[in-house]
Amino acid sequence: MSGLSIIVAGADRQRFYAALETAMAATALGSPTRIFLQGEAVTLLRERVSTTDDAPREAAGMPGLAPMIEEAAAMEVELFVCQSGMALVGLTAEEMVPQAKAAGLVSFLREVGAGDRLVAY
Repeated sequence: MSGLSIIVAGADRQRFYAALETAMAATALGSPTRIFLQGEAVTLLRERVSTTDDAPREAAGMPGLAPMIEEAAAMEVELFVCQSGMALVGLTAEEMVPQAKAAGLVSFLREVGAGDRLVAY
């Protein structure tokens, strides 16, 4: 089955929720899925993930961001953070959630297969 590669290009939490939900749904349907957080979006995977945006989601019975990240990783959604983005915002690999792997955009795109889908949020 073809894979799904998602690029999150901004630090908008709502778009990241959508990217995670899309990745988890694609994985549940059998598609290998990867997410790359580019530029300032890397801050969304900073250790001790929490957000005020979680409250309305949790009130509606939906998971917050930290549990979604854990569940996505457990489902084998690969999470990558841009090395240049980390330098841009002054973060190190040790400051990222353990599920995140540092990578460059070139190496991420190199792994997109000919039949894969590429989506940007």
